[in-house]
Amino acid sequence: MRLRFTKQKMATTLATCALLLLAPTSFAEQLKLRMAHYAATNSPVDKAGQEFARLVKERTQGRIAITLFPDSQLGSVEANARDLSRGALDLSLLTPGSLSGLDPLLDIHYLPFIATTNEQVDAIFYNPNGTLQKTVIEALARHRIHTLGFYELEFRAVTNSKRPVEKPEDLNGLKLRVPGSAAIKGFFEATGAQPVIMPFPELFTALQQGTVDGQDNGASLTYESRLFEPQKYMTLLNHVYAFGTFNASDKLWSKLSEEDKKIMTQTAQEVGKRQIEKNRARNDEFLIKLQEAGIKVTRPSAQAYADFAKIGQTVWDKLTPVYGADRIKALRDEVSRAQAD
Repeated sequence: MRLRFTKQKMATTLATCALLLLAPTSFAEQLKLRMAHYAATNSPVDKAGQEFARLVKERTQGRIAITLFPDSQLGSVEANARDLSRGALDLSLLTPGSLSGLDPLLDIHYLPFIATTNEQVDAIFYNPNGTLQKTVIEALARHRIHTLGFYELEFRAVTNSKRPVEKPEDLNGLKLRVPGSAAIKGFFEATGAQPVIMPFPELFTALQQGTVDGQDNGASLTYESRLFEPQKYMTLLNHVYAFGTFNASDKLWSKLSEEDKKIMTQTAQEVGKRQIEKNRARNDEFLIKLQEAGIKVTRPSAQAYADFAKIGQTVWDKLTPVYGADRIKALRDEVSRAQAD
């Protein structure tokens, strides 16, 4: 009886193994990847990540399954970039301007007042042959991080809990959290503010506890991450336009087939383009929500804006040795052409 049971069990096992060997390769070889980012769950950035993961799975017929980790669950932007570089993380949505500690060229697009309208942004920031994209892609590649595409963050604003900011002098003495960006830090230093470099996951608590008086993210991120709760005032300064990148580790990229590389690249670019359109359409909605929450929104006068921009140009001059005279000249030429159109 025991012998018959053993033979029967063995036959069943062999049959199961045979079925597994005949199973579709998409089932046997599914690649499970992790994708991390800093933005709040269901924010515009997170929804772009969700769409990217869904479409990649569909277009690879299930060969690639991506699990998202939003809201800095796997660490800050800086930590995500380090993990990508080491091959310890597969995919991430990064804000290059926060990564000047990794490479000083990564915050070149944070130079003040590169663009002041969406039309100028499209001509300068989303030009694949332009200075900004080429510089960011090349800098990330040096750290074993492959760029798939770009998406929009927004024009940055200034919020604080102390007073309305209507002119440069109003920033004097304010402690403002800034990302790890020499360009943004330099701009606020030039206005007389006290910039404090701090990882984004620490910001809300720092605002609550009064460690900093304010910060400089735009309406979308300020609302979705609840940064407005400890704040009273917002100034639509538009001193910096920020974009983000879809990224893969070189370790992952080297493992993918040419077909899957093409799918992931095209999907990132397609999703990024849609995210930009949606983000711009919702910007006014976020401003209304912030005002409904009690935030006083200020728009600087034309003269004040010109004064802010004049200060911004001193940062370009100061950081020319960092970014390179050739890059700065090329970028200035692109800005002049965009302004003339």
